[in-house]
Amino acid sequence: MSTSSIQPVVGIIGMGDMGRLYARRLSEGGIKTIYVCDREENYDSLQADFAGTGITPLRNGHAVSRLSDFIIYSVEAAAIGAVVREYGPSTKVGAVVAGQTSVKAPEKEAFDKYLPEDVSVVSVHSLHGPSVTTEGQPLIIIHHRGPKENVQLVEDIFRSFKSRYVHLTYEEHDMVTANTQAVTHAAFLSMGTAWRHSAAYPWETTRYVSGVEVVKVNITLRIYAAKWHVYAGLAMLNPDAQAQIQQYARSCTELFKLMVEGREEELSERVWAARKDVFGWERDEEGGEKDGRAPILLGEDLLDQFSLGQKPAEGSASPNSHLSLLAMVDCWAKLGIRPFEHLEVAGTPVFMLWIGVAEYLFRSRALISSAISAALSDKVHRPDDIEFCVAARGWSECVSFGNFDLYQRRFTETAEYFAPRFEEAAKLGGRMIKAIQEAQKKQ
Repeated sequence: MSTSSIQPVVGIIGMGDMGRLYARRLSEGGIKTIYVCDREENYDSLQADFAGTGITPLRNGHAVSRLSDFIIYSVEAAAIGAVVREYGPSTKVGAVVAGQTSVKAPEKEAFDKYLPEDVSVVSVHSLHGPSVTTEGQPLIIIHHRGPKENVQLVEDIFRSFKSRYVHLTYEEHDMVTANTQAVTHAAFLSMGTAWRHSAAYPWETTRYVSGVEVVKVNITLRIYAAKWHVYAGLAMLNPDAQAQIQQYARSCTELFKLMVEGREEELSERVWAARKDVFGWERDEEGGEKDGRAPILLGEDLLDQFSLGQKPAEGSASPNSHLSLLAMVDCWAKLGIRPFEHLEVAGTPVFMLWIGVAEYLFRSRALISSAISAALSDKVHRPDDIEFCVAARGWSECVSFGNFDLYQRRFTETAEYFAPRFEEAAKLGGRMIKAIQEAQKKQ
């Protein structure tokens, strides 16, 4: 079956932000028959939302499953088992099924357990949120079972997305997403929690308003402006991510102890060793291009074009230990992770910004030396470092408990604190990403 010959009937179970994005883009791309559903109490509102669009809401997943040739489960990773158990047995004979979940281990288990044996599985995952264009972004395709020609069917269906297809296994997908996202999520979630408990908006001080600090604040706000369950699923349902988040909390704690105890030699050795393990740069070597890849963030002059608050007078800004970023790279080093090896697969602009801020700090010998010095002697940022260390351990414990309600509460409390600045941060972040991309093209 191919979209160039016989048009497949597409069904989408779950009409959250990504389900709606998929339905709209597939319809605009020429798929003529699309059935969708959500919770039954949302049926009437779905009918109103999609009236006259060619997208047909049905009352439940049984109806969608019986009528559709290609079925996408676009539901939260924590709910995938229950939803597939309910609707999977109704799947049309010979259909192809996919899941649009950010964590694939529970999806794989659900499909293997509840789908009929005559159903193929070619799963997908767009590595971006609903507000990001699909063009040029990585779209993971996972051929799990069934004829190989079904992979071509899925590629044809998504051709209008103009995404970049990346073929992985279920296990490879979860490993790549953990290695590129788990530690960065833990770092920026902890930053937000720390700032909330400090009862201060970072842009209202002179410590977090320019250069790399703007990137850190902006990334934090972008994460908290998103849906909590996306990060919760990655953290608690992906075994690779769980281990990384726990190590991140240990790295924060151990580095902070070295800082407050004034153990300069041990702290220095650990930071420089992590730099070499993750980036490959020797201690006496200034960081530059590595393996033919240019640095992600190009320079302070570029970053200083963007600010969330009043910049300090020249020369008055105090150095920062950057504990969050030191711990990020230390964690990768301890676990033998090289996240930059996965950028070709998972390198969306936002993901690259998350990882690039750590690379930016560690690329410069002067910035690393300044961070180590500040970690040992600076008292201005020390209260923030304390709050950050406590926050990192709190998130690690939350993940280890596997408690989604606790995760949601921690996330929501901080999100509500920062909500008034989400729109501004999103606009600023968009301009920043565009400026970085344009500067990279000129290199």
